[in-house]
Amino acid sequence: MNHHFNNNKFMQMKNLLFVAMIGATMSLAACGDNNEPELPSSETEVSETEMTVSGTWKAGSEIKLGRHLVVPEGESLTIEPGVKIIVSTAGVGINHTPIEVIVKGNLYVLGSEEQPVYFTVDESKRTATNIFAGLWGGIIATESCQEMVIDHAVIEYTGGQVIEGSPSATSGIYTAGDDAYPQITTTNINGKYVITNSIIRNGWSDGIYLMGGSAIISGNTFAANGYSGAEAVNIKAGVKADIAGNIMFSPNTNGLKLSSSGQSETRGQAVANAYNNTIINAGWRRDGEKGGCVYVEKNCLANVVNNLMVNCKFRAMTPNYKNPNSSDAGYDDKSVIDHNMYVSGTQKSPIVYPEESNVAYAFEGYNYEHKSYNPAVDSHSVIATADNLVNPGFFNFDINAVGLTDYVYNPAWDFHLSADSPALGVTSASVTPCFAGGLEINGKLYHSPALEPHFGAYGAK
Repeated sequence: MNHHFNNNKFMQMKNLLFVAMIGATMSLAACGDNNEPELPSSETEVSETEMTVSGTWKAGSEIKLGRHLVVPEGESLTIEPGVKIIVSTAGVGINHTPIEVIVKGNLYVLGSEEQPVYFTVDESKRTATNIFAGLWGGIIATESCQEMVIDHAVIEYTGGQVIEGSPSATSGIYTAGDDAYPQITTTNINGKYVITNSIIRNGWSDGIYLMGGSAIISGNTFAANGYSGAEAVNIKAGVKADIAGNIMFSPNTNGLKLSSSGQSETRGQAVANAYNNTIINAGWRRDGEKGGCVYVEKNCLANVVNNLMVNCKFRAMTPNYKNPNSSDAGYDDKSVIDHNMYVSGTQKSPIVYPEESNVAYAFEGYNYEHKSYNPAVDSHSVIATADNLVNPGFFNFDINAVGLTDYVYNPAWDFHLSADSPALGVTSASVTPCFAGGLEINGKLYHSPALEPHFGAYGAK
């Protein structure tokens, strides 16, 4: 029972009015035979700016969301396979505040391979010109969110600007005028989060921004994350995460930014295991010398192994590595960032910064004398040179054909490896995932993937 209701007659009448509002004014539609919204009426409340919901959204429903969606503290919302949440791009109120999905309780998005759950916009808005338009505010798990699972979902066209009156600005999660919404945000250092088998694409800001919690991020495809800065996955202090088996195509800056920024006595050191990921075209849309594929800073303890970097601008960086174990700058020198493979095509970037690195080809960036290249990092990795570009032989992706600044993902691509690929048979790396024994959420045990003996997300097909 939603905590906004009690059993007196007034509240029962109010409840009926809310149901009527949902059917008549909230533009909430379902795809069932009777065309009635399949929402638990006693657990839904509508106000001028918010819709508060717990319970279950039934398989195949279509929800047209014209208000902020709130899952209340202490309650849960389960979203079944095939549900489509169509978010209005008009925003909320006279300021047109980008719509947020605000998770104060628990959220269980349980799609399937055949019927994923969609968080998207109207079909007419799903265009190439809107890839970085930032049409809504994304999913925000607040400090009271205990659990969240996002399994087989598509989350797209997020990244609206945070403005005065935005719920996340009012609550202090983001800053009005300075921030744009990632697709997914977490904040609770005691929360448990699994994001798996999903597509996270077409966002103005980061794909996943973890400011707290225990997380498994596995088997996802990221594409076109970040218009001006931002990463596919960005973590801060208070996070323990296993990030494995993901495809990350054309993040603006890095596929992985692993930082312990914000570390304190109450917010612990960030710990990240990132392995068997394939990162493509990272860093070319970012000016300066910061972006490239992996960025480890501010005392993060990171194990980054068996990853496959394809046509990225730079190698893995640990800025100010001569000052390790410092909350101000360095990485934790117990980290292992090694046994990765960097491959290069022959394409030249159409964006070159002569006043900075002047790097125009991936192999140039890999061999550039970068101030953040640590001699202890990638000392055993395979690194392409002008004389040896190291083609991994993908099943269906030509490393010489896709432009370095391209960001539109082709679903026909297949990043499995050919039987004779040099990326197969890696055995020297090791990593112990944080959650090899499992992370229990909503009565189910989710396991981090085991380290696979090859570079990248996929082995041979």
